[in-house]
Amino acid sequence: MTDTSGGRRNKVARLVDEYDLDGVGDELEARWTATGDDHTSLRDLAYEFNRALVESRLDETGVRLSARELDAVVRSLTSDDVAAADRTQLRRRLERDGVDVDALDCDVVTYQAVRSYLQDHRGAEYEPDDGDRATTAARAIGKLRGRLVSVAESKLRGLRKTPALTLGEFRVLVDVSVLCTDCGSRYGVADLLSSGGCDCEATEPEE
Repeated sequence: MTDTSGGRRNKVARLVDEYDLDGVGDELEARWTATGDDHTSLRDLAYEFNRALVESRLDETGVRLSARELDAVVRSLTSDDVAAADRTQLRRRLERDGVDVDALDCDVVTYQAVRSYLQDHRGAEYEPDDGDRATTAARAIGKLRGRLVSVAESKLRGLRKTPALTLGEFRVLVDVSVLCTDCGSRYGVADLLSSGGCDCEATEPEE
């Protein structure tokens, strides 16, 4: 697709040219606009784009890293979850190898930048069908549920080591249900989304 932007150059578009990432723009657009299991989220696309940037810069300086080490570098540049000590250690290692970490840190992009590149620069749009929307919602809720379980388990394990809590072996169970106050039906979120709705009958709007 031809570019449609004007004025100040889009950051992702500039980096594609600077890093000679031929074909990356077409790939980003194709994966984002795909539907179903072929669709890739903006966050995942941003991560993979940043990974390509880092790998390209390291190749220029002759630095060779394993896939795991490369992912660690990308996370250190883009995530707040990396421990400060680990971040510093990686930075010093790269600087010893001749990598301009400050420049690389400025070049990594956010998912918002990728969205701007795809929508504003390339004129692309993602239009999920109803099934895609339901699947996306189910996955998002499932991730939040899993996160809640993980946090609760961690906190309880910590408290169990103190006099504040007596607790044997345990499991944290989180059930998310939806109650329709119109028809009175109650569903688990996954069941509701997979069934396509509650027990309410579709009615014509009142005149």
